[in-house]
Amino acid sequence: MSFARRNAKWIVGTAALALTLPVVAQQAPESLLPPGFGDAPEAPKQAPASTPSASPAPNLSPDAPPAVALTNPQPQSNAADTQASAAENAMSEEELAAEKAKYDLPDSARRSLDRIGPLTPQSRGLAANAFGSQSGQFLATLMKQTRAPVTSRWASILLRRALLSATDTPGDINGADWAAERAWLLLRMGEADSARMMVQSVDPDKFTPRLYAIAMQTYLAAADPAGLCPLAAGARRVSKEPAWTMSEPICAALSGDQGSASGALNQAQRRGVVRGIDYRLAEKVVGTGFNARRSVKIEWEGVDRLTAWRFGLATALNVEIPDPLFGTVGAHVRAWQGRAPALTAIRRLHGAETAARLGVFSSAGLVGFYSQLNAEGDLSGDTADRVEALRTAYSAGTVSGRIEAMRTLWAPSEQSGDQGGQGTSYIGLIATARAAAALPVAQADGADGARLIAAMLSAGYDRNAAQWARALGQMNGPGAQDAWALLALGAPSPVVEISTGRVSTYVGEAGPAKGRMLIAGLAGLARLPADEAVQAAQENGFALAVNSRWSRAIGAAAQRGEQGTVALLAAVGMQTADWQRLPPGHLYHIVAALHRVGLDPEARMIAAEAIARL
Repeated sequence: MSFARRNAKWIVGTAALALTLPVVAQQAPESLLPPGFGDAPEAPKQAPASTPSASPAPNLSPDAPPAVALTNPQPQSNAADTQASAAENAMSEEELAAEKAKYDLPDSARRSLDRIGPLTPQSRGLAANAFGSQSGQFLATLMKQTRAPVTSRWASILLRRALLSATDTPGDINGADWAAERAWLLLRMGEADSARMMVQSVDPDKFTPRLYAIAMQTYLAAADPAGLCPLAAGARRVSKEPAWTMSEPICAALSGDQGSASGALNQAQRRGVVRGIDYRLAEKVVGTGFNARRSVKIEWEGVDRLTAWRFGLATALNVEIPDPLFGTVGAHVRAWQGRAPALTAIRRLHGAETAARLGVFSSAGLVGFYSQLNAEGDLSGDTADRVEALRTAYSAGTVSGRIEAMRTLWAPSEQSGDQGGQGTSYIGLIATARAAAALPVAQADGADGARLIAAMLSAGYDRNAAQWARALGQMNGPGAQDAWALLALGAPSPVVEISTGRVSTYVGEAGPAKGRMLIAGLAGLARLPADEAVQAAQENGFALAVNSRWSRAIGAAAQRGEQGTVALLAAVGMQTADWQRLPPGHLYHIVAALHRVGLDPEARMIAAEAIARL
């Protein structure tokens, strides 16, 4: 959906408002990586033969006091008495400055725009120089033009880390604008909470018009309209966006000032700031305030699309949005819905599964969601069966019993537009990742073995997956070749035979689409000799050395060792929702660049994901 369109007749602008009660800001995002992922592997096993805005803005925290203070009526006094009192109590400029300083942040507490982001190398973030000396305007343009979500869950996880890392601000862009572009891309990836953390990484008095605009989007996507209130006064000084105009009655209502709220709302209606359902949603928000006397019924008849404003206010109000309207927006909006705290777990089911598929939710987060879903009860037959199967997959007394339960979860899920290879639910693989990692290496048929390995690699349990190399010889039937390919690409070090002959056998059995991706991945990881990889690619109808502006850019960034630039360009090269449409040459350049800059774990997981999802 287009959030940039401004049309006062249909929407409180480009904003996506989220109206549940404010959520306490996280200090750091949830890690989507298992313990030990990315650490140095054990000894390899022998393989078988612009200028900042001067407008001040209040505290960004969702827990900050509302922008509109509750005022109590005071006794009337005549004008002469008022003037005399004002003259007696007037303070000099020095006294006013001293009084103001009591409530301002001390200089030591202010944050610099020279380095912005909540993640550091100690918390799995990238280094401060991850974007090197790249032009900030160039990087910002890449971020704006990247269509998200991207193809790979693992590429999205890596990009999330890069965007949230405390990196040096390029010299040719204002730091607040640099934070805004990162938050805006995070939002389009489905990362509402991460975008909010990025917005909150900038002190309010350093906000620019661009950051105000993205902050509006962010708080709405995060279902947190109260978070807008501390920003509203400053934003209205630099923006004529209708959403900021409508924040006045909303914030007044949330602060308990129903008189001001009703007056501002009526004035907005007379001026035609918003109409139709957009006005009624705002009116319903005002009606949730203390001592409100408004009762508003929301009806979606005649509404032909979901806008950010409609999503945000309806979600915060726990007003159900008709499913057909989600078809008018991208999958990232479903991911926003998946973490909306005002909704029940059953209402969030589709969104939570979408969020897991996109990389917004970790495997542990998805399992925790299913536990919450089970606790709420009243599940439909299919959903109840899947939740019960998940419980059995983690707790059954035998290996065969656990695998049998996992098969139920590996069956495709029609509800969330699941996308996995060979008729397998990728969401099911993510949900069973830890259960698969906990299994002892045992005899399994090829299909089960491949899915167990794919499940582990979907959540980064690469060392656990590598242990299954010794069971490959006992696997047979469909899927055995995939189990080998997944380990050839995903294991921390070579644990299976990798040769051109073995690759040719795989291509013959798995088909050309998977075969090309295998060749591209092995070549990028340097697990096939360069000349053999080039020849294998040619024999299978594609070239490894794709010559384009993008391939030259990601190669040059890798040569300079810029992890952040490589992560961003990797996402640029994966702007399709379908793995079938991703050129194998793109996969090669992405994997090779990540491998070269020291992001080998992520390179391996992306390469293995290609096999799992085709």
